[in-house]
Formats: sequence, C-alpha cells, structure tokens
Amino acid sequence: MSIGISTACLYPMYTEQALSLLLAQGFRLFEIFFNSPSELEPDFLSLLKRKFSQYGGTLKSIHPFTSGFESYLLFSNYERRFEDGVKFYDRYFQAAHRLGAQILVLHGDRNPEKSGLTEPEYFERFAQLARRGKRYGITLAQENVNAFRSADPGFVRRMRAYLGEEASFVLDIKQAVRSGFDPFVMCEAMGERLIHVHINDHTREQDCLLPGVGQMDFARLQTTLNGFGYQGDFMIEVYRKNFQELEELNKAYRFLCEKL
Repeated sequence: MSIGISTACLYPMYTEQALSLLLAQGFRLFEIFFNSPSELEPDFLSLLKRKFSQYGGTLKSIHPFTSGFESYLLFSNYERRFEDGVKFYDRYFQAAHRLGAQILVLHGDRNPEKSGLTEPEYFERFAQLARRGKRYGITLAQENVNAFRSADPGFVRRMRAYLGEEASFVLDIKQAVRSGFDPFVMCEAMGERLIHVHINDHTREQDCLLPGVGQMDFARLQTTLNGFGYQGDFMIEVYRKNFQELEELNKAYRFLCEKL
C-alpha cells in the first residue's frame, strides 16, 4: 500500500500544471482528475506521460470530468444515450491505459426517481461499463458520493452482493461524512471489493480537511482495511480551500506514512 495524491487538490489549476507542481514537491503516486475533453487528446496525454517519466511518477487512477453528468449519460432510461455514453467513456479507458493507470472512479446515478432505473438495472449498467473497461485493463470502481445513490451504505452493500466479483469500490471518507454516514460503516459495506481510498480528515464542523488535522481514527481504518485484506493505495484528496501552503500537503503525506 502506498500513499499518493489527486491533482484535484489544486483545482482549478490546469491539470498539467498541478501534476508538475506535485511532482516537484516529491509526490510520485497520483490520481489524475481530467477536467476537459482536450485533456483526453493524444498530445495532452503524451505531455502527461513525459512528466511522469521525467520524475519517475506513477498514475494509479483517473477521475472523469463528466462524473456529475453520469446520471444523464450512463444511468438514464434512454438506452441510446447509454450506448453513446459508453463509447465516450472508451476515451477515458484509453487515456488511463496509455498512462498506465489501473482504476477509473465512477460517481454513477444521482437521482433514481429521474433516471427511472431499478437497482438491478443500475447494477447491470455498471457491469456492462466495467466489462468495457476490462478490455483496456482498467477497473471501474464505484465511489460513495454525497447526494448520489452510492451515498447509502445499504445501496453499496446490495451492489456488492448483486455483482460479486464484478463490483469494485472507492471509499471517500469526506463523502461519507458529508452524507451523514460513518465512514467505517461505508467501509464495511464495500468489504473485500474495496480497491481504492480517497483519504482525508474531518471534524464536527468541517467535513473535509487534510489528514492529520481532524478527528479521523486512522489506526482503526488501517485495522479495518487489513481485515478485508486491502491491497490498494491511499490518495490524498481535498479541496484547494482546505490548505494554504503546499507544505501542508507534504505534512499530510508524512503523517499518513507514519499512520498507515
């Protein structure tokens, strides 16, 4: 298990600039948050690949900029739009493969009343997209996200039971807190199908902070994950408003190296 960081921490800095800055700070394991269609073009991917090569960096995961539209693109009851949406997501899978990533993070459906999909229909859609990703060597992973179906540990637990080995999950601590759920309950719901963690901290007053400045019990998290045989990594993911100086990111990294 290794500790990395998401370029989303520096948003809205341009993706390539965020990557360069974080590499220069000493980070070597990354999640790239793509922010526009042009960032999926071959020339841009070549630019990112050169930056990784220059510093010896590794990309573990990617996050689509269309995550907020997945209800519409992938999980509506308009079948043709799903078919077209899957073809668009091929661009993400191709980009991830080219850069050596292993995971694509999915938000999924926001509102089942609008989408019109039953839970089994949702799960089957996920499985279809996951199989598509496998063609490129990429694992599709459902993240728990506030105000989405996946915010509910019960939903996640049912998804895991329905899909079995076709289910994979990303735990985001801040998203669980923001949704009003105990992160450990969400962790238990994901169980042995948890493959990736967005790691952050929180207090009663703030649901997203850098690791080490809140009340998250990281020792308990490590014990819980060990119980599932967790083999994934930890990606620091906060918002730019959650820190003032870049050194705070390095301090969070060092804190996690001691705790996990």
